[in-house]
Formats: sequence, structure tokens, C-alpha cells
Amino acid sequence: MKVTPTPLTAALAGLFSALVGPLLWSTFGDTTSAGSVEQILVTLLVVAFPAHAFVVGFSGSQSSVARTVDTALLKRIAAWLGAAAVTSAIGAAFRA
Repeated sequence: MKVTPTPLTAALAGLFSALVGPLLWSTFGDTTSAGSVEQILVTLLVVAFPAHAFVVGFSGSQSSVARTVDTALLKRIAAWLGAAAVTSAIGAAFRA
């Protein structure tokens, strides 16, 4: 399966992380034991893997010139973080 990262896939990854992360963290996250295996797995599965697959991609950078800014990657990162922030803010508003 070839996944091409776009701002839309990045935003969906941010939405997924913001929705699923707190649910799994409340189930497996015991704040008294920092670095438990469950917390590490939740972080990897909910944040790291979706971010890598849908924001960065698996094919590497397409830029051939060294020392240039990958603006497409920066846009995808902004979409990912923005979607996660908006989703978290909406969730916090409904919980209050």
C-alpha cells in the first residue's frame, strides 16, 4: 500500500491522534509510573506511526537540492498540528 502524504492525510492523522490518544491514555496511562510499556506503545501507535505515515511519508524527501526548505512538509506538519489542536480544543469545550 503506497501512502502519499498530503495536507488532508496529515490533518486526518492529527484528528485521529487527538481523538484516540486521550481515550487510550486514560485507559493505559498511569501518571505515577513514567515510561511504562503501555504508555510507550500508545504514544507510538497513536502519535508516532500516524505522523510518520501520513505527514512525513515513507519515500523520503523528493528535494534534490541540499539546504532547501521543504515547504510541502512544513504545510503537512502545520495541518497535522492544527487539526490536533482544533480537535483537542473542541473536545475540551464539550467536556467543560
